[in-house]
Amino acid sequence: MPNTVAENLVINPARITGDYIHVVAALVWKQPDYSQFLIAQRQKGKHLEDYWEFPGGKLESNESPWQGLQRELAEEINILPTRALPFMQVYYRYPERNILLDTWSVEEYQGEVISREQQAIKWIDLGQVENFRFPPADIPILEAIKNSGRAGTGHLA
Repeated sequence: MPNTVAENLVINPARITGDYIHVVAALVWKQPDYSQFLIAQRQKGKHLEDYWEFPGGKLESNESPWQGLQRELAEEINILPTRALPFMQVYYRYPERNILLDTWSVEEYQGEVISREQQAIKWIDLGQVENFRFPPADIPILEAIKNSGRAGTGHLA
């Protein structure tokens, strides 16, 4: 019997065993009203190409999640987060790799959002989520944003 999404998924895991890739992702809110958040399209030739996701990427060795988040966002979308809160972690087992998606809500940042790696980026609101294809690991994060009752306020619980 094939695995279901639920069998491949752990929300906010207390402990992880085995090999996995630690990925930091940013829920970047459009300022000043925090009504939209940023998504980026995965590039051709990459795992899950053409899917839309939260900006971010793999942690480097000996890098904290905060350091990785700052580095990835500077490299990818030209901003430096100055205040961010841990939002949610999702451990997901894809057939070809396991990832820990460590998502942060970026409350404040310096710089102007631009694509620095030639990937498409878009500001969207929750009503537009259904128009984009997201990786399975991102779905619980989108659901948590919707269910927070605070989406668009810039202050997610």
